[in-house]
Amino acid sequence: MTTTQAIMQPDVACITVRDTMETAAQRMRQLDVGALPICDGEGHPVGIVTDRDIVVKCVATGANPRTTTAGEMAQGDGLRTVDIGADIDAALALMERHRIRRLPVTEAGKLVGIITEADLSRRLPDTTVGEFVEAVCAQHLPASTDEGAQ
Repeated sequence: MTTTQAIMQPDVACITVRDTMETAAQRMRQLDVGALPICDGEGHPVGIVTDRDIVVKCVATGANPRTTTAGEMAQGDGLRTVDIGADIDAALALMERHRIRRLPVTEAGKLVGIITEADLSRRLPDTTVGEFVEAVCAQHLPASTDEGAQ
């Protein structure tokens, strides 16, 4: 049985609920990542903020990234997590069912890692990754057109 621990990135960085979107953006730039888990003061994940969230939900709505907090962005997101000892098949099923691209991994409720699409592509068979991409990402891919067949 392959567990989430074997697939996850254990050195996951996070931001706190009190950090601003400006801080989140700077941290993403420093770490060269597109998303960061949001944790409460005790290390429990309560949300995830992406670079797209900062642009679409903060900047584009007129909110100030210097004052908008991660806690405000995390409200009502229904964050899904998986335990460090869970079977990877269960984690994949959860990700596919809820169309999740990044899944925080917890131990005793605290953040210990994250599973991303890149982790899956590096560590799982191509067919498994293909099925995952189709289930999670297909709705966001442009429809193929066959313009030359007229």
